[in-house]
Amino acid sequence: MGRIPVTWLVRPTRPKVLLVLPFSVMFLIAGANVATNSRMGLLALYSLGPAFASVAGSARRAVVVGATALGLCMFSSVYTGAEGTTRQVAALLAIAGTTGAALLAGSVRRRIEHELSDVRSVAQTAQRVLLRPVPTLAGPMRIAVSYTSAAAEARIGGDLYEVAPAGQTTRVIIGDVQGKGLEAVETAALVVGAFREAAPDEAKLAEVGQRLERALDRRLEGEKFVTAVLVEVDDEHCVTLLNYGHPAPLLLAADGTVEFAEPPQYAPPLGLAALGPDRPVPYTISLHPGDQLLLYTDGVTEARDRSGTFYPLAERVGLLCHPDPEKALEAMRRDLETHVCGRLTDDAAMLLLRYRD
Repeated sequence: MGRIPVTWLVRPTRPKVLLVLPFSVMFLIAGANVATNSRMGLLALYSLGPAFASVAGSARRAVVVGATALGLCMFSSVYTGAEGTTRQVAALLAIAGTTGAALLAGSVRRRIEHELSDVRSVAQTAQRVLLRPVPTLAGPMRIAVSYTSAAAEARIGGDLYEVAPAGQTTRVIIGDVQGKGLEAVETAALVVGAFREAAPDEAKLAEVGQRLERALDRRLEGEKFVTAVLVEVDDEHCVTLLNYGHPAPLLLAADGTVEFAEPPQYAPPLGLAALGPDRPVPYTISLHPGDQLLLYTDGVTEARDRSGTFYPLAERVGLLCHPDPEKALEAMRRDLETHVCGRLTDDAAMLLLRYRD
């Protein structure tokens, strides 16, 4: 089975500098107090230690930092002759108050982290159910998939894909749900579930598409829709495609020729059949040993760099020449993230079909 290249974060990580920062600040203040003999009135600044401790660390650590701040404040007061003064009392009260606030902030932060961990766990379960690993081999094809969600925490979005055996053929879907968030995930689950049921049963690819349309018509409200491409691969070099308003797949021939497998006419997305006079027309292409067909969502082609330039997919197909399809897609995913200089603003799914040599 294949794998879904999505990294899950079990618990939040914090830079080590945050762990040493409170103590570094307090000892710098202590040095300044000794050097200036308290002429600058720096005692109250020891409260910065507990303040920084509230950013990271446990309640026990906040108490340790607070106790250290109190000790350094007492030492500096004695050393500089400020013991018993109003300045010392005010500084001690500030440190105690800040330590209490750090304990409260730490408690709230831990609760939020636990809730976030639960969200990640639920999202991981949803990811496994909705976007389960695809087979790496299907008939004459080697298959690889890459999914990158724009959601920083949930790591799942509205893009979808699936590969299903259907007798002597293999059927594939890739799609993009309008919108984001939980509603998009719910719609994606509906489409994938309908495809898993219809793909092995229906004799024709167009009938699979009709099943998806009926499933969405029963559930979708308003103007929600799903763009999608359905693909059927047989054992005789023939690939049939059905395009519901989705970006055309990219065909990379073994000789390096690149073209987009455009449909004879574009049809409305799934869920908007009532807006178009006709359903999509199936069309065919031929694949031969060494040829590749890249299915993708618009999160790939509409990714922009800082100057607003779209990702030049056709110019980067050389990345797909790696002997391992999964590593080829991984190289393209990294190149895509380099293009946008960081995190994507939209989900991006890629599914590569490579005709085996």
